[in-house]
Amino acid sequence: MGLDAENLPEQLRLPQKPLIIGIGGCSGSGKTTLARELTAELSATLLPLDFYYICLRHLPPNERGLQNFDHPDSLEHSLLAQHLQNLAAGRSIERPVYDFTTHTRENRTETVMSSQVLIVEGILALHYPSLRELYDFSIYVNAPNEICLNRRIYRDMRERGRTEESVRAQFEATARPMADLYVLPSARHASLTVEGTDSLDWSVEQIFRRMREHGLTGS
Repeated sequence: MGLDAENLPEQLRLPQKPLIIGIGGCSGSGKTTLARELTAELSATLLPLDFYYICLRHLPPNERGLQNFDHPDSLEHSLLAQHLQNLAAGRSIERPVYDFTTHTRENRTETVMSSQVLIVEGILALHYPSLRELYDFSIYVNAPNEICLNRRIYRDMRERGRTEESVRAQFEATARPMADLYVLPSARHASLTVEGTDSLDWSVEQIFRRMREHGLTGS
């Protein structure tokens, strides 16, 4: 259950200005699980980068799955930056709804309201300068390649209708090379690095402690 900002203990008291947190790391590192936990703990608004994949409706269906979804150009990060600014100003946004089975955006949007804490999560959340400049605090989630691959297989087979063979092929063809080029280097921009193999409670404790040290959550 999320914590109401007015009832947070003094050591975790949040500022009145919206606090913006970025969470990055390789696919399967555990960043999504961490982001959801922090969202619940802080009653935050969560903005997954995955919702901002560029619509591929202009391509034949048999070509869509062949695109490089791990490259920075596959995401409309400028729209996310604009949405983040609007939410930070207290305005609602109309967030795209992305269908991973067809690699297209649906013909509807989802209204997202602002809150006292905004969390951006995705493999490239710490890559784009336009997003990084909006963060008050950022987290990189680290994990070994084999663990990332196994988690990605489980997720994509269960949630995105993929086969294990296709996930493994994509991992070797694009996910691993793009991680080496763009995701791993983005770790240097993080306020804190946590291990995706550690317990969730321990990662959250480290994050809250560092946020206090940064003067972001009160004394």
